[in-house]
Amino acid sequence: MSSISDEIKSNLGCGSEPVDAEVLEHYGMPRRSGRYPWGSGENPYQHGDDFLSRVESLKKDGWEETPDNIRNTFGMTTTQYRTEKSLCKDERRMLDVSRAKSLKEDGLGATEIGRQMGISESTVRSLLNADSESRMKQARNAADFMREQVDKKGMVDVGKGVERELHISEEKMNQALTILEREGYHVYNGRFPQATNPNQMTTQKVLTKPDIPHSEIYDLDKVKPLTDYFSTDGGETFHRKFTYPESLDSKRLMIRYNEDGGIEKDGVIELRRGCQDLSLGDSKYAQVRIMVDGKKYLKGMAVYSDDMPDGVDVIFNTNKTKDVPKMEVLKDIKSDPDNPFGSLIKDADQGGQYWYKDAKTGEEKLGLINKRADQGDWTEWKNALPSQFLGKQSVAMAKKQLDLAKADKAAEYDEIMSLTNPVIKKHYLQKFAEGCDSAAVNLQAAALPGQRYHVIIPFPTMKDTEVYAPNYETGTKLALIRYPHGGTFEIPILTVNNNHKEAKKLLGGDVQDAIGINSKVAERLSGADFDGDTVMCIPTHDAGGKVKITSTKPLKGLEGFDPKVAYGGECKVDSKGEKHYYRNGREYRIMKNTQTEMGKISNLITDMNLAGAGEDQLAAAVRHSMVVIDAEKHKLDYKQSELDNNISALRKEYQPKYDEDGNFVRAGGAATILSRSKGETSVPKRQGTPKINQKGKDWYDPSRPEGALVYKITEDLYYPKRSTSKTGIVSIKTASGETIKYKKDDPVAAEKYTPVKHIDPVTKEVTYTDKTGTIEYARDYKKQQSTKMAETDDANTLVSKARHPMELLYADYANSMKAMANQARLDYANIENIAMSKEAKKKYASEVKSLEEKLNTAELNAPRERAAQRKASVIVGEKKANNKDLKVSDIKKASQQAIVASRVDVGASSRRDREINITDKEWEAIQAGAITNNMLVRILNNANADKLRERAMPKQTSELSSAKVSRIKALAASNYTLQEIANKLGVSTSTVSKYLKGVK
Repeated sequence: MSSISDEIKSNLGCGSEPVDAEVLEHYGMPRRSGRYPWGSGENPYQHGDDFLSRVESLKKDGWEETPDNIRNTFGMTTTQYRTEKSLCKDERRMLDVSRAKSLKEDGLGATEIGRQMGISESTVRSLLNADSESRMKQARNAADFMREQVDKKGMVDVGKGVERELHISEEKMNQALTILEREGYHVYNGRFPQATNPNQMTTQKVLTKPDIPHSEIYDLDKVKPLTDYFSTDGGETFHRKFTYPESLDSKRLMIRYNEDGGIEKDGVIELRRGCQDLSLGDSKYAQVRIMVDGKKYLKGMAVYSDDMPDGVDVIFNTNKTKDVPKMEVLKDIKSDPDNPFGSLIKDADQGGQYWYKDAKTGEEKLGLINKRADQGDWTEWKNALPSQFLGKQSVAMAKKQLDLAKADKAAEYDEIMSLTNPVIKKHYLQKFAEGCDSAAVNLQAAALPGQRYHVIIPFPTMKDTEVYAPNYETGTKLALIRYPHGGTFEIPILTVNNNHKEAKKLLGGDVQDAIGINSKVAERLSGADFDGDTVMCIPTHDAGGKVKITSTKPLKGLEGFDPKVAYGGECKVDSKGEKHYYRNGREYRIMKNTQTEMGKISNLITDMNLAGAGEDQLAAAVRHSMVVIDAEKHKLDYKQSELDNNISALRKEYQPKYDEDGNFVRAGGAATILSRSKGETSVPKRQGTPKINQKGKDWYDPSRPEGALVYKITEDLYYPKRSTSKTGIVSIKTASGETIKYKKDDPVAAEKYTPVKHIDPVTKEVTYTDKTGTIEYARDYKKQQSTKMAETDDANTLVSKARHPMELLYADYANSMKAMANQARLDYANIENIAMSKEAKKKYASEVKSLEEKLNTAELNAPRERAAQRKASVIVGEKKANNKDLKVSDIKKASQQAIVASRVDVGASSRRDREINITDKEWEAIQAGAITNNMLVRILNNANADKLRERAMPKQTSELSSAKVSRIKALAASNYTLQEIANKLGVSTSTVSKYLKGVK
């Protein structure tokens, strides 16, 4: 609190102590004069020492309520100042209410009461109105409730949305917290990483007991919700939690080994039709997990089969040979009771698990199928063209698709700028800018005509040159691409055959997201199997020969290469039960960082392709990538593969690093813009919301483009390089490179060497020295991760010295995205909001009320979501503490599962369940200005994005904008048909044809 706030504490008129209604009623208040409370004479507040009196006195002298004046005079923010004023007004009024009630009890009427108090008769009646008095006490009542809760719980969440739970306004909530702060309670702000997205922070405001320091709020398990959340029906209203799986009896399971044809369907789980506990529901296929005998599990793509041996209900197809025992083919379950499969299962309400009534006993039982992905889920894959594929195609094709992506964005910007409602326009400009920033980093071009992702299903009788793909016409040439993508030699081009009997029977003709191929085709797709692998399909070499995907013959160096055979080893278990792996009599280390190693080799392959590496070199790099991708899962000797394939030499040739003088420094690391763009880089830790770089603003940076985001660097950025060992030895680095060490519990040494912070009054530079100032310490700074593309204003800085034509294309595309993002932000900053229309508010009163109720429902979820995030963070933290070997992928899965379960526990609803759907009349009210700008912003942030866009974007007029005309031409150049272009723009084919011919 400020010094002026401390002064306020001493004055009754500003509410230094809670004013109890009973105290008021019996006039037992401090600083009273005679029979009536202090300030009750003819000239109330004549003493002039309450907060409002001071403000009034200042105003008489010409003082104005500007943010600077408020800060300089009272040491408060504008919000704190308004809260103080509101509190004092309420307390003045409470004193007036008290006196009016007292005079009424003395038998005086409203007229006489008004005469004695110096106020009008109508004001007296207002003071004596019970509802008015009740509203006045809202802040006090809220403070009383929160005091009771925090005394009981220690720390409680009082952040955004809690005021709605208390049924008070945000203003009254601030007043209540101010009251408690005056009593010695603390209100702390802080942020913590979201469980499923550590780069996104959840903001919390926490009320604590007086003896609790700020740092305690990061002990998330101790921060409790103000009101205790629970689901009154055990969670059924929201959805069932993940239930520990039921187990299949291994007697019902048969393994189809390599020798018996299992390799042709590697990863496929075949199910007997009609088994209640093995139902796929309405689906024909699904990616599933099935527990077996409580110790093992099956992982793969499940389909029904009509060819099952007697007594067998499940067949698992594998590429393993018969010398591997049946149960060794299966995977070991994890010790984690929340995730025994080590993989996320879909929510129960989305069909991840299911319950059925046993036909014999009538008992409800849990089915054996646990779905990770279901039929229809693969249609949600993004249909953009990754640079990993397009960068290996022709420069001409890349230019077409990147130009189309730019045209799409330009048309979107044009539509947004035509919006008339300024708040809605600002909303979409902000989203647009974020989308452009993301596009610059991800370098994804526009999709080709007919491009879609599909999951692959095996059909051994399918020809090597054919594919079953009901989404395309029979005879269509279809290029298949799987990621990670090594090069054009991994792209089979097949002919669609939708008359294949076996595929037609199993999948049907209306399947949305699956195709059928044989195992030889899958092997060419960088060793794909059938346990849920997906491919991107692109129609090519059509009748007009317009879309030509470059596909080269398979590399000879990859023929017959099986990474599991070439680099697999023998497992031996020691006396402690620990596993060791040997190859050629030598023990080797098992990979634990697949994602990192895969990123390294993928970047190398990308850079080699751009530089035109030879077939033998590419084959070596791809062989190593095949080993890396399976090394952790199949315990392969990836280090020997790195040596055998001479990967270090390839890195030196294709990923050299030089100093400023052109001298070779080291090999390895991304070398071209395609591999560098998403590469991580450390930046000084930032705080708060970034500002838009604008001329004339205090924060304007002339070295940056206008419209770029300008970040505020966190306070206390620097810190001395100091560490403490487990044995209690403190080590401090000096600026000269030496290390000073002393025992932590040595008070003399601690006093002598503990770093002292110095801030230069002119330059503001921070340095650290010892107590005497004779030893200068080395310093470091707090960091956060970003990407290289996000941190540069010119994408050309990421282009290699070779300046490959493909790199220059992508640099130009990234810069165009950055420029559009900056322009959108400048437009956003220059848009003025409009005032709410009182006439419209009155005309659309029922619609305004409906929108308020919908918004209230949506925002009531905020405190519950914070509670769920805290709960999930604690769960994941405990898992990490109990298992130091958890991989990044394991943590990600655990986080997702924890947040889903935690949301059920606290009754937090999903985004789709609380989305605001705006009716026609409500939209009419919004457009007429019937609600405030603030309320509209909050509605937009909680509205259904797709439906909102349909309403907001302008309807098609007879004449198309120049941006849409450019988009038509770009789509046509990218080989979209007239009908496809018409569908994308929502116009007729004749309109498309007209503009392509240049006729207006």
